[in-house]
Amino acid sequence: MSNLATLRYLSQSDLLNLGANHSNSFIEAITEGLTLHANKQFVQPLKPYLRWQGADHIADRIIAMPCYLGGNDPIAGIKWIGSRQHNPKKFNIPRASALIVLNDSETNYPVAVMEGSLISAMRTAAITGVSIKYLAKKDFSDITVIGCGPIAQMQIKTVLEQYAQVKKIHLFDVNPEAAEKLKALFLSEYPNLEIEIHDSAKSAIQQADVLITCTVSDKPYIPFEWLKKGCFVSNISIMDIEPEVFLKVDKVIVDDWDQSNREKKVINVLVEDGLFSREKLHAELGDIIIGHKNGREHEDEIILLNPMGMAIDDIVCAKWFFNAAQEQNVGTVLPLL
Repeated sequence: MSNLATLRYLSQSDLLNLGANHSNSFIEAITEGLTLHANKQFVQPLKPYLRWQGADHIADRIIAMPCYLGGNDPIAGIKWIGSRQHNPKKFNIPRASALIVLNDSETNYPVAVMEGSLISAMRTAAITGVSIKYLAKKDFSDITVIGCGPIAQMQIKTVLEQYAQVKKIHLFDVNPEAAEKLKALFLSEYPNLEIEIHDSAKSAIQQADVLITCTVSDKPYIPFEWLKKGCFVSNISIMDIEPEVFLKVDKVIVDDWDQSNREKKVINVLVEDGLFSREKLHAELGDIIIGHKNGREHEDEIILLNPMGMAIDDIVCAKWFFNAAQEQNVGTVLPLL
């Protein structure tokens, strides 16, 4: 139990000092979180979306994401994440910001507050990093990323750090400058990596062994015929994939069925139309990690992961960094009373 008279604050700089600039800790934490999910050692209410007049884009919202994690090191917490589509152009700030609060599971007292946008981005990338191990072809070499903003940067960073076999990155963004900027960023660190910017989403997607969507699209635009045999799709931005794809791929996987079947997302619409159901779902990702369900079974399978993003992901990663901060005395300790 932490000292309940104090609260440890961790800035983004503190998190970076604890190793949040590399994917390893996030991969470790996300694997733990998905295992807890599969073993039902969690409580995770459906996340509410707070919107008001003038919030016209799908990305204009504040989301509250509470969770309790059991297991050997129980903790509770919440991520409070705000987003405005116009932030980069209007205010020259990132689209999303976040705070994470952790609470002691015995007293329910708050014990930590930390900057959450870095954790949010890196844990999302770690979902892709973990899932590739189970769902991508063993000999995959070509990664396609659609949308070239901050989320894409973390996704590519994680994949390159975890899988040395990547030979080529294919990029597309409706803003060519964003793709050029992302290309330059990674070539400075990986000078031998081949990176190609495509002039259409179709051209980039047709090359993908692993496809990662990182856009803020509010309408599907990727049809089944663009996906080559053996493709693994990590549908991070949720709305990019046409409904027909969910019905035609070999396996559909989610992180959490209840979180995925809501808010008029593609799966929810298919369920309401009687075209999809939990019975047609292949698995939740955690069930594959603990071996209760198979991942990829042959090289030609087209597999779609549709991860809505869970509070579990944020809280398990925040717990990892809070524990590290306690051990290394990193951060600012504030009086609570």
